[in-house]
Amino acid sequence: MRKVGRVVVALLVALLPGTTATAVAEPAAPPWTGSWETAPSGTTAALPGAAVRNVLHLSVGGTAVRIRLSNRFGTVPLLLGAVTVALRQGAGPDAVPGTLRTATFGGAPTVTVPPGTDVLTDPVPLPVPAAADLLVTVLTPVDSGPATYHRTALQTSYLAPAGVGHAADENGSAYTKAIGSWYYVTGVDVLGGAAGSVVAFGDSLTDGTGSTPDTNRRWPDRLAQRLGGDRFGVLNAGIAGNRLLRDGTGPSALARLDADALDRAGVRVVIVLEGINDIKGTPEATDPAAFATAYRTLVARAHAHGIRVVGVTLTPYGGFSAYTAARETVRQQVNAFIRTGGAFDAVADADAAVRDPAAPERILPGYDPGDHLHFNDAGMSAVADTVARALAVRPSAPAVGGQEAP
Repeated sequence: MRKVGRVVVALLVALLPGTTATAVAEPAAPPWTGSWETAPSGTTAALPGAAVRNVLHLSVGGTAVRIRLSNRFGTVPLLLGAVTVALRQGAGPDAVPGTLRTATFGGAPTVTVPPGTDVLTDPVPLPVPAAADLLVTVLTPVDSGPATYHRTALQTSYLAPAGVGHAADENGSAYTKAIGSWYYVTGVDVLGGAAGSVVAFGDSLTDGTGSTPDTNRRWPDRLAQRLGGDRFGVLNAGIAGNRLLRDGTGPSALARLDADALDRAGVRVVIVLEGINDIKGTPEATDPAAFATAYRTLVARAHAHGIRVVGVTLTPYGGFSAYTAARETVRQQVNAFIRTGGAFDAVADADAAVRDPAAPERILPGYDPGDHLHFNDAGMSAVADTVARALAVRPSAPAVGGQEAP
């Protein structure tokens, strides 16, 4: 595994802007690199007086952290009464003794976040190892309106219903309620060491639906393992129900591209697996040219930031309730564009990796959790392997929007 990781990292650097496959000059490491992300998916009821202890699994480590908190979908100013950070001890809400830190905002322990915006904490001097579990506790002392959150965490976090005075507790005994979403926190950056980050940008297939909860077996988690855990952060910007062309659960991919991918710390590459919800939606998207235009637009915007893009083919969903032969034809046409349209800097053929050779409109039974759309742990691992191989391939010249029609 470590040998594979080193090869992938070396060739991933060759995907970065300003380098060639024969003479790779690695860009200087950014001062801050994204180590963990979740993309806000919407809002839920506020929790006035409560403290949420979010459990986050980092990819790369560093000598300090800073936390991104969001009121992106809020309608009124959000008062954060306290935010603390600690390494997690064991499998519950307890902090490793001596690691709990109070985060500040311009030196102040509280902050009011205007609606529609995010805020970063000041640097928090807390050394964190790669693949560590971090506790980010957020106290909201008053009702600040709808809470921006990520619904499908596949990770147990904890709630202290009477949270005032408990945000800085190392002992988690006040956190009596288990919850399955992340509240307010949308990113963790680390200081020093890493060469940058890659963003996995997509829908429920990237968000992790179908994988085992509380085990970090989404395909971006597996990719982080394959990259060695100490060179490139892997950020998960998947939202279950998200779409490429129009709003679904969360804004469309193009609408959220900057906030969830391009503006994150140290991003070098964006990996795009997005579009199946458009095809199987009601009403469904039936024009492959619309997908081609959206992908080209996404790539052009990333290239304008010096960021490369890996396109991932759309995977089978035969047997799922929304499957039709007409929609399958659209999927095949879109995949033909992803493979040969010249829009992407590299292509990861997840379709080929997970389909059943005997019934290519379906996922292999060994990768299917039973709904015929998502991936189980083995399927997630297969996708991660495919993406890792794509990161190890650089085209002869980067394409900035191909001209072939699908």
